[in-house]
Amino acid sequence: MPSIDPATLKEQIGAWGLELGFQQLGVCDIDLAMAEQRLHAWLAAGFHGEMDYMSRHGSLRTRPAELVPGAIRVISVRMDYLPEARTVIEERLQDPGKAFISRYALGRDYHKLMRNRLQTLARRIESRIGPFGYRVFTDSAPVMEKPLAEKAGLGWIGKHTNLINRQAGSFFFLGEIYMDLPLPVDAPVANHCGSCRACIDICPTQAIIAPYQLDARRCIAYLTIELHGPIPEVFRKPMGNRIYGCDDCQLVCPWNRYAQLTRETDFLPRHRLDEADLLCLFTWDEAEFLHKTEGSAIRRLGHERWLRNLAIAMGNARPSSRLRSALQSRLDHPSELVREHVLWALERQTEIE
Repeated sequence: MPSIDPATLKEQIGAWGLELGFQQLGVCDIDLAMAEQRLHAWLAAGFHGEMDYMSRHGSLRTRPAELVPGAIRVISVRMDYLPEARTVIEERLQDPGKAFISRYALGRDYHKLMRNRLQTLARRIESRIGPFGYRVFTDSAPVMEKPLAEKAGLGWIGKHTNLINRQAGSFFFLGEIYMDLPLPVDAPVANHCGSCRACIDICPTQAIIAPYQLDARRCIAYLTIELHGPIPEVFRKPMGNRIYGCDDCQLVCPWNRYAQLTRETDFLPRHRLDEADLLCLFTWDEAEFLHKTEGSAIRRLGHERWLRNLAIAMGNARPSSRLRSALQSRLDHPSELVREHVLWALERQTEIE
């Protein structure tokens, strides 16, 4: 590194990070030996389900210098995304006629925004010291985001396996810059979960099988987003009206009383998806689905799984002739996956009535 004090440079980087809209920035080394052990145990137990990409890259995920040769430090940042008060979110979740979408996905896909801001930060560093080796990431490569953020002092990994910050809760995105600059590292913070088990007890499908252990195969976020085939019947009723992800374990976390609303307009709800009726969303044809999810993380579902998830939520809703009529209109859908879940929903509507 050129003749500049590393501590001074790090302080300047922190100030630039705040100017770019990150709420916090920390630096850590690249030793992920403990995280690697935990990952191997998690994979060996099969808790990743169909997420083969979690094991596909060998040691690249847990050994940053193999992913980015020359890397010795990681800058970790976080950015708040909460679009509305938790009380409002809970009201939406408790209305069975509304479609509940995890709040991180209501606005524009965060990947591009975060990556652009990180790239801007890296260029500012470059303008200050000259060329250096780096690469930016936002959930876009085999990167252990939460263990790195924990090492960088941004928070601790809670019993639900999400990162928690004592002053800001857990409703935030993470991003990283792998780099070859020998910046001073930050100290990890203490774990403040204590004896609390609110997240474990609230989970609708009991996916948190023990403190700090998540069986993704039971998690509603996995079932609605990652799983490509039929959703196991045992989990359909507990899913309620959740059609894309699940925020229950975060909503109940005591530390989220300190969660801050986002300052980024791109993260605010689009097309009123924060309050949309199940019936309205179920009527979208594929063209409308693609149009209204353009630039959104939701688009990765595809129209078929969108209908699959909505059918389950409609099966869990209060009996309604309008819901039944809408479901019946999809009984001849070309997708067997859609037809199966529509039929289940119709049977549920009859049982509940």
